[in-house]
Amino acid sequence: MTIKKKIYAAGCGGMLGEAFYRVFSEQYDLKCSDIDVNEDWLSFLDFRDLEAYKKEVTKFKPDYLFHIGAFTDLEFCEENIEDTYITNTTSVENAVYISNSLNIPLLYISTAGIFDGTKDTFDDWDVPSPMCHYARSKYAGELFVEKNSNKFLICRAGWMMGGGPSKDKKFVNKIMSQIKDGKKEIFVVNDKLGTPTYTLDFAMNVKLLLEKELWGLYNMVCEGLTGRLEVTSELLNILGLEEEIKLTSVDSTYFKEEYFATRPDSERLINMKLNSRKMNIMRDWKLCLREYIKDYYEGYL
Repeated sequence: MTIKKKIYAAGCGGMLGEAFYRVFSEQYDLKCSDIDVNEDWLSFLDFRDLEAYKKEVTKFKPDYLFHIGAFTDLEFCEENIEDTYITNTTSVENAVYISNSLNIPLLYISTAGIFDGTKDTFDDWDVPSPMCHYARSKYAGELFVEKNSNKFLICRAGWMMGGGPSKDKKFVNKIMSQIKDGKKEIFVVNDKLGTPTYTLDFAMNVKLLLEKELWGLYNMVCEGLTGRLEVTSELLNILGLEEEIKLTSVDSTYFKEEYFATRPDSERLINMKLNSRKMNIMRDWKLCLREYIKDYYEGYL
C-alpha cells in the first residue's frame, strides 16, 4: 500500500482553499485550517500566531506546507494597514520559519496586482512595483520567501474566480449578485485589463509543479488577455442574458468612492516560465468561466 504524502494547508477557508481541497484531498493526506471554520474539513488556526502555527504544523508532520490565506480586499487593506501586513506578510515569514525548520517545501500564493500596469503584459521576470498596501504586503511576502525559504513555489494568480456564491468575493460573483438582484443595467469599467484565473486550474497546475519538483516562482493565470468589460460581456452571453441586461461602459472614476485603492491599469500576466518548462495546463479564461458558472451557479439565478 502506498503511503500518501501529507500536506498542511493554512488559510484554506476561501475560494482558493476550496479548490486545493478538491484537487489534492484524494491523493494526499491533507490537513486544512483557517480562522473561519466554514467546512467540516477545516480546523481552526490563526496563522498570524507563530507558536500556534508551528505547533499545529509540526504535530501533523507534513511533507509540504501550503500557505494560502490572505486579506485580498484592497479597500480593507488600505483602511487596516497594520493588520494587513501582519496577515499578508508577517504570517508568510512564519510559514518560511516553519517549513525551513521541518525541511519541507513551501507554497506561497502571490498576485498579478504587484505590478504597476505601465506595460500591457508582465512575465515572470518583470520587476514588480506595487501601488497599494495589499499589493505591497503580498510582494513583501514574495520577496521574503524568495530570499529565505530553502525550497519553495511562488505562484502568482490573476483575477481569481472560483468557490461559487458562498466563497467567491471577487468580480464574477459581484456581477452574478447584481443579476440575481434583478439589475437590468450593469456598469463596468473599460480601463482595467487582466487575466482571469480559475481556482481549479490553478490548483491543478500547482500540483503538477509540485510533483515534478520544479521549484521557484511562476506566473499562473488562464490563457487569453482580457478586461473587466469583456469578462462581463462573456458572462452575460453564457447566461443568455445579453439582450435582457444592458452593459454600460464607464471609466474607473465612476467607482472611485467605492473602490478607492490604487489599482494598475493592466494586471495581465504571461505564463512565460510555465510555457518554457512545458508545464502550462492553464486553460482559456472563456472556457473556464463557462465551466465555473455551470458547475457552481446551477439554480443560483
